[in-house]
Amino acid sequence: MLCFVVAVSDGDTLTARCDASGASAPIKVRIAAIDAPERKQAYGPQARANLVHLCARQQATIEPLATDAYGRTVANVRCGSTDVATAQVSAGLAWVYTQYAKNHPHLPALQRQARESGTGLWSQPRPLAPWDYRRRYQQRR
Repeated sequence: MLCFVVAVSDGDTLTARCDASGASAPIKVRIAAIDAPERKQAYGPQARANLVHLCARQQATIEPLATDAYGRTVANVRCGSTDVATAQVSAGLAWVYTQYAKNHPHLPALQRQARESGTGLWSQPRPLAPWDYRRRYQQRR
């Protein structure tokens, strides 16, 4: 469905309106097959900034796949002609979420390429995956 991106939360989540009149309620969309660093995590701000650059205040094609535990629409997202998951992984600004990437067989190779070239978060000696970051820092609350 064709939508208009009205906000970007972080490197893998955005909010869009999918009604041409703008009267519909906005939907929160989690980009399928990737997991970007959290906002307070290393490279979190860069991941968000790149998604803003790719999608903010632009038309997006959103292909819903599921609804996650937080009520977000999990979807394949294209902003203009750019596949957002591909762009974030190639830029070293997201990990491939392997267990959810079966329909995205090109992503692991792009991640390997970014890692080998030290692009983005892969420039760190020991980058911390977002799922490990959440587990580590959400337990301290």
